[in-house]
Amino acid sequence: MKIAIPTKENIVNEHFGHCDLYTIFSVNEMGKILNSEIFPAPEGCGCKSEIAGILQEKGVKVLLAGNMGLGAYTKLSNAGIRVYRGCSGDVKVLAESYIQGLITDNGEECHHKHVHGEEHTCSH
Repeated sequence: MKIAIPTKENIVNEHFGHCDLYTIFSVNEMGKILNSEIFPAPEGCGCKSEIAGILQEKGVKVLLAGNMGLGAYTKLSNAGIRVYRGCSGDVKVLAESYIQGLITDNGEECHHKHVHGEEHTCSH
C-alpha cells in the first residue's frame, strides 16, 4: 500500500491545492513503513492539476491531507484514492497513525479557513 501526504518542511501542508511536495510512504502487509519518496507537485496543484492520475500511477491508495476543496476531493476519489481531510503534523507520525487505524476523514471542504487538529490526527 502507498500513502501520499502533501508536505511542507516534513509536516502536512495545510492546504492541498498550494502544496509544493508530496511524501509517499510504501507500507507492507504487516503495516511497516518500508520507504518513502518525495516528489514535486505538478503545476496548478489541486483540482486544476493532474495529481490524481499521477498518484494513481504511483500506486497511491490513500491521501492524508489538511484542507481540500470538493473538486480535488472528487478527482482523487474518482481515481480510487481514499482521502482523509483535516490532517496535520509530522508526515511520518501521521502515516504511522493511519496504519494503526487512528485516522478518520473530518468530512470538511476547504472554504479558505484552516482548521488545526491535534499534532497527528485528522478527525477526532
